[in-house]
Amino acid sequence: MSATRIVVFAKAPQPGRVKTRLIPALGAEGAAALAARMLARTLAEAAEASAPPGAVASMERGEATGASAARPCGVELCASPAPGDPAWRGLTVPAGLRWAAQGEGDLGARMAGAARRVLAGGERVLLIGTDCPALDAACLRAAAEALDEVEAVIVPSFDGGYVLLGLRRFDPSLFEGIAWSTLTVAAATRARLAALAWPYRELPALHDIDVPADLVHLPSGA
Repeated sequence: MSATRIVVFAKAPQPGRVKTRLIPALGAEGAAALAARMLARTLAEAAEASAPPGAVASMERGEATGASAARPCGVELCASPAPGDPAWRGLTVPAGLRWAAQGEGDLGARMAGAARRVLAGGERVLLIGTDCPALDAACLRAAAEALDEVEAVIVPSFDGGYVLLGLRRFDPSLFEGIAWSTLTVAAATRARLAALAWPYRELPALHDIDVPADLVHLPSGA
């Protein structure tokens, strides 16, 4: 059974360049600070999802552990700007995190490139962003488990997009000609999956934090 890699798409949390639709409510510095916290939260949840069951206790006892077949087995930060850019200085990340550059093109082209690369390397892939604090380790594990039985898994967002797309095979139609950041993204993706005749699973919808009205869905302390 193939391993499943979690690929986290993120921009460096720089004021005025991230979460710009939240600036009217939080200011540029506040929006960037929130983006940094959500990035840290996402990476922590992804790392937890990838950890073998009982890994911490076993390591404390000096025991060897093996990854569960249904669990993700690696985390990658797909970064913009590219890794090594000064914008990423000072970011604390989980141990063992793999970095990659997002590359050029629109969001679809960049996601397609990452998905194609990971799948060509023999792993399955979960593509996620950092805008959904409710996308936790349990949900990531459930998505990985779904790929044991279907070709794709999607976690929609309440705004019409999606917060996760998982694949165990590649087709460019899932990324081309999509009106990104609109109310139609999830519907268009469902239609593409249906056209491919790929069996897929849809998990419960979650809330993104994109505009001031979404802040009511921000967990306490986030």
